[in-house]
Amino acid sequence: MKLHILARGRIGRGPEAELVARYAKRLRGVLTVTELGEQAGWPEAPASCRTIVLDERGRDLSSAQLAESLGRWRDAGIREVRLLLGAADGHEPAMRDGADLVWALGRATWPHLLARAMLAEQLYRAMTILEGHPYHRE
Repeated sequence: MKLHILARGRIGRGPEAELVARYAKRLRGVLTVTELGEQAGWPEAPASCRTIVLDERGRDLSSAQLAESLGRWRDAGIREVRLLLGAADGHEPAMRDGADLVWALGRATWPHLLARAMLAEQLYRAMTILEGHPYHRE
């Protein structure tokens, strides 16, 4: 199953970009990151895809709960999970309502670039949980 982060704005070159690239490399081709302009529309979701919207109003999931959702979708034959990281103003209600999951990275407000790096790390962590890899320690 492919994981696809679609994020508003450009990350540029810096420590946050290095973190995202590090986790993408560790996921060996499973993770793709697409940067969108502030005004660009969200691309149409392909068939057999699930959508996770990152939003402060979302559910506060543990890493194990995220892994459980991803594993359930993978086992059901879902080919791609899109993770939408919006701009500073968040997502429109219709976007949240149409998502398969609305997820918050905790209740704190995070700078966009850090949120992207944290999202990449959580995806890596979730996949290692599913693989039984010792990266995640409970």
